[in-house]
Amino acid sequence: MTTRRSILQAALAAAPLLLFGRQAFAAEPLKISHQFPGGTIDSGDFRDRLCRKFAQEVEARTKGALKFQIYPGSSLMKTNAQFSAMRKGALDMSLYPMPYAGGEVPELNLGLMPGLVTSYEQAATWKNAEIGKALTELLLEKGIVIVSWIWQAGGVASRTAPLVNPEDAKGLKVRGGSKEMDMILKAAGASVLTLPSNEIYAAMQTGAADAAMTSSTSLISFRLEEVSKHLTTGRGKAYWFMAEPLMMAKSVFDKLPKEQQQAIMQVGVEMEKFGTEQAKVDDKQVADIYLKAGAKVYDLDDKAIKKWQALARDTAWKDFAEKSPNCARLLKLAEKTL
Repeated sequence: MTTRRSILQAALAAAPLLLFGRQAFAAEPLKISHQFPGGTIDSGDFRDRLCRKFAQEVEARTKGALKFQIYPGSSLMKTNAQFSAMRKGALDMSLYPMPYAGGEVPELNLGLMPGLVTSYEQAATWKNAEIGKALTELLLEKGIVIVSWIWQAGGVASRTAPLVNPEDAKGLKVRGGSKEMDMILKAAGASVLTLPSNEIYAAMQTGAADAAMTSSTSLISFRLEEVSKHLTTGRGKAYWFMAEPLMMAKSVFDKLPKEQQQAIMQVGVEMEKFGTEQAKVDDKQVADIYLKAGAKVYDLDDKAIKKWQALARDTAWKDFAEKSPNCARLLKLAEKTL
């Protein structure tokens, strides 16, 4: 009798684990890692704030069944390791610059293809256009779910001379941010450096880099105005647009109950508006910050954009299309949004 009672009690104790899925493991929060400076839900780098807002809202909608831990500043793992870690299920989520994974999945270099996206309005069309659907499918095949589509315009911080037109790049050591951006910089006569945005400050401080292209938010968050004398902004017009989606490991996502998956994706969509609004705010704010620090500020006009775009078509776009039939197909789909 005692044995039967013990078995029954054990079965009853195990029942909640079977019924509530991840709720039973609520004490183990999902990990969201990113390379950007940490802050609070109300202040700091908007990409960190977006992750915190997302986490708070999903936790509320799932009544605490899902909880999250945010790891800013690549404090959990190195920046470039995050994509592979998600594919393997070793990392749950990351707000991750898409082209950083271009070495592993070449097609993702489209996420920072110079001149291919020139406005937030155009960028917003990607998600539901053929190109967005194709990239979503590609990432699913690679074990990644896109939760939020986040785009950012970027500019150039320089410690020596302004970099506005392609001819200004000659002789400079420049961080472009992607293989394709590096390609057009080389064509313009620059030397290029490959490093994540959280390492730009040190490179410019030591003189290893003369200039760096990065998002407006990173131009602010990494305090590059302290080591710069010139800024080319991304406000109004830009040829540098980076896709930085909030991503999730498909292996982790697939294990969640359907209602939790729905909560994640619904909140992900809602965060896209916040992301775009804050990115635009930073495009304007960065100019004020650099002016206050004593730097000279320049905006791009149509003529400059067309110069960079023409250079990109003849170099980076051409090279990308020749990588594989799928790269060529994706580039054509992306061009449909121009």
